[in-house]
Amino acid sequence: MRSLHGLLGPSSFLLSSVLIFLAARLPAADQRLPYPKTKKVDHSDDYHGTKVADPYRWLEDDRSQETAKWVEAENKVTFSYLESIPFRDSLKQRLQQLYNYPKYSSPRRIGDHFIYSKNDGLQNQSVLYIQKGLDGTAEVLLDPNKFSTDGTSQLALFAPSKDGKYCAYGKSTGGSDWVDLFVLETATRKVMPEQLKWVKASNASWWGDGFFYSRYPAPEGGHELSSKNENHQVYFHKVGTPQSSDELVFEDKAHPQRFNGVETTEDQHYAFLDISDTGSGKRGNALFYRDLRKAGSKFEPVVKDITDYQYGVIDNDGDRFLIVTTDRAPNHRIVVYDPSKPGEFKDLVPQKPENLEAALAGGGKLFLTYSQDVATHAYVYSRAGKLENEIQLPATGTAGGFGGHTDDKFVFYSFTTMNYPSTIFRYDIASKKSTVFRAPELPGFRPDAYETKEVFYASKDGTRIPMFLVHKKGLQLNGKNPTLLYGYGGFNISIPPAFDPLRLALLEQGFVYASANLRGGSEYGEKWHEGGMKLNKQKVFDDFISAGEWLITNKYTSADKLAINGASNGGLLVGAVMNQRPDLFRVAVPQVGVMDMLRYQKFTIGWNWAADYGLADNPAEFKVIYGYSPLHNIHDGRKYPATLITTADHDDRVVPAHSFKYAARLQELANPTNPVLIRIETKSGHGASSVTKRIELMTDVYAFMMYNLGVTPKF
Repeated sequence: MRSLHGLLGPSSFLLSSVLIFLAARLPAADQRLPYPKTKKVDHSDDYHGTKVADPYRWLEDDRSQETAKWVEAENKVTFSYLESIPFRDSLKQRLQQLYNYPKYSSPRRIGDHFIYSKNDGLQNQSVLYIQKGLDGTAEVLLDPNKFSTDGTSQLALFAPSKDGKYCAYGKSTGGSDWVDLFVLETATRKVMPEQLKWVKASNASWWGDGFFYSRYPAPEGGHELSSKNENHQVYFHKVGTPQSSDELVFEDKAHPQRFNGVETTEDQHYAFLDISDTGSGKRGNALFYRDLRKAGSKFEPVVKDITDYQYGVIDNDGDRFLIVTTDRAPNHRIVVYDPSKPGEFKDLVPQKPENLEAALAGGGKLFLTYSQDVATHAYVYSRAGKLENEIQLPATGTAGGFGGHTDDKFVFYSFTTMNYPSTIFRYDIASKKSTVFRAPELPGFRPDAYETKEVFYASKDGTRIPMFLVHKKGLQLNGKNPTLLYGYGGFNISIPPAFDPLRLALLEQGFVYASANLRGGSEYGEKWHEGGMKLNKQKVFDDFISAGEWLITNKYTSADKLAINGASNGGLLVGAVMNQRPDLFRVAVPQVGVMDMLRYQKFTIGWNWAADYGLADNPAEFKVIYGYSPLHNIHDGRKYPATLITTADHDDRVVPAHSFKYAARLQELANPTNPVLIRIETKSGHGASSVTKRIELMTDVYAFMMYNLGVTPKF
């Protein structure tokens, strides 16, 4: 990689001047930052005889003028601090350079055309292209950068009709989970006149000249935050008609917190209704089918009752259904269901010791990917359930894709690992061979300059936990390396090894990046998930703490050089472990975290997380939740790590009130030697709403981290 030192970084004279200037602006080690004085109110709640104070309850109203003034005051302190870090601007430039290369998605065949997305490098949103055949001229099909002037409106859904004549697409504004649906005529690029509103947790499943989608009733006052996110309805929309003419297909007013969605088969013979009820604590779903060939047909049950078993339709095989399920198979199995034999499931591919991550159909085959110690292994099966071959992947890493149409001759998949940028492969079904279809070109990046490896360590209870590490080759195990430890641990979500170009800004400066695969995820199937949910949630925190201890014991780093980061459920993770072991970490960055575990279910769609967290309404679950809730376990006299909390004004999934209340409490008891800052983004949501905002966010996260770890980067 061509050195950029001297081009972007300041000279030694300038650096000295900047440091003198910084010393005049940043507080001394024993001086407290000028945090806003946050009002406290006399409010408490009674949980099964336990009085719990909530003095910052007023911050839950994020639309009040009082809260707005508090946000403004907090951001003033935060950005004054961040802007004073001498290398912040050069770090931002480096991140822009690292991210500035073309990025593609796998192509998707529609008739004799292929559709794919491409980002030239620093475009705020990726652009959809269409071309005839794989060698045709690419034309812009849809450019989400034109959705808004500031680039923060995103493409949230894209679904071509079966014949390719139309495309349904969803637009979200400023990072919100709410979506407006539109219809594009593929050949002319004409946007049809209809606009479908109040869509959330939905796909668009085509049937003829229309599609099924899911929405909520319009809230009183028409404001997104006024919605209770209740009574999820399924409608059918016919192209060219107003939303008011849509047919209500399904709703269940008796169970307002259930999710309802419909998908159709490729041959359009069947529609499947999926119903889940995670708000009641159940992890599974009910499944119904409807024969679309029969006029007036209704949804008939495949599985009528919702339990903890999951059922997902892969495809239909004539009038039989291929279903992947956890029914008596925590690692998943594939079964055949014949509607003429209700309640009977016949094994097609039995459960294996490894967890089945994905099952897709394409080219007359089934493509199954299994997780073996968090690395993907991909296999091809006949539709009769016979193993035909394993697809050889380039290395130990993560692969996804593989699906396609029944008559496809080849399918596409992507592969990545910590030091292997996401690359698209074409798999030829007849020859059983993979070839590189598109490999990214990162200027100056040398994969062999970095080392990736998987290690295993023992958690507090002896459980074997996997963790991936990436760092420069030749790393000295002297306990002095700055290290970023990342984790998630929840909601049956696996965190497999993957490449992130922005992470190179850390690795270049000698950082070790560690990603721990904690319980609560899906790495080893449903048992692994159960091991870190509800009453077992503390085990997730134990896993993460043990990861930090392992890195220190094995001389990768020390407590003074160790930073931790996580987002959403991972933000909860960071908040909990820094409360429990503040001595183990120098820097903590909890992002969009669930911090008030006693009240999470009272905001927007938070009730949906009850299946993983449990509820404070339950005495046994309250005891566990109250014991780790980040907001309620901040105590005086502890020296907490330097902390940067991040959230966003349009996060309607984990509302910013979680972070507001947590920051106010932490600042109240903050040790003067370690800053506690909250960065509140505008026009962004649960994740950055544009490339520009992502780079700005990571600039501040990395700058804060480096500065407080004592790392002076050289660019």
